[in-house]
Amino acid sequence: MSRSQSVEDYLKAIYKLQGEKGEGSGVSTSQLAKKMEVANASVTNMLKRLSEMGLVNYESYYGTSLTESGKKIALEMIRHHRLLELYLKEMLGYSWDEVHEEAEKLEHHISEQFEDKIAEMLNHPTVDPHGDPIPTKDGKMPSIRSIKLSKVEEGIPLIIKRVKNQSPELLRYLEKQGLIPGVKVEVISKEPFNGPIKIKVEEQTTTIGFSIADDIYVVDF
Repeated sequence: MSRSQSVEDYLKAIYKLQGEKGEGSGVSTSQLAKKMEVANASVTNMLKRLSEMGLVNYESYYGTSLTESGKKIALEMIRHHRLLELYLKEMLGYSWDEVHEEAEKLEHHISEQFEDKIAEMLNHPTVDPHGDPIPTKDGKMPSIRSIKLSKVEEGIPLIIKRVKNQSPELLRYLEKQGLIPGVKVEVISKEPFNGPIKIKVEEQTTTIGFSIADDIYVVDF
């Protein structure tokens, strides 16, 4: 089946929104419009098209979910994207704040053979530079046990597992603070009402905002 780039982008966006809401939850037209940065009417037209292609379950006012065929394509695109991000960083010297935009452009245009070569060259990685899981070749999304840094108690040694927000400005800030996947952190103190959080990063201390801590996922040692 021939697919356009916009079809693949919509399926990937629906998958991610479903993941945020919980598997099986319907995604509203307004949520998808916000994610895609387009008008609601444009989303409605595309959803009707995707439904006719058998890629989504769409019914007005009840939300949209992916069919198995749609989910397979979405995971394929996410695999392409995250492998490309890692390839750009590890093999071509891109920084972790640069790889997302480049991978967005390239993910639709690589062959399965090229995907396999990248995976082999990178020794079949399981996470991208931001710590996000890379779907397997057979279309399975690995589960990663982690918790938001904003939710953990004080005094517990932790390791940063992933950073959810891929804003280049935020990623550059986090790297400057040493807050990257694999680094040891510990919450020292938390101000009430979602106030600033003081943390230990390796042997240094710093203070970050609650919203930033909310985008950092950690695991126990």
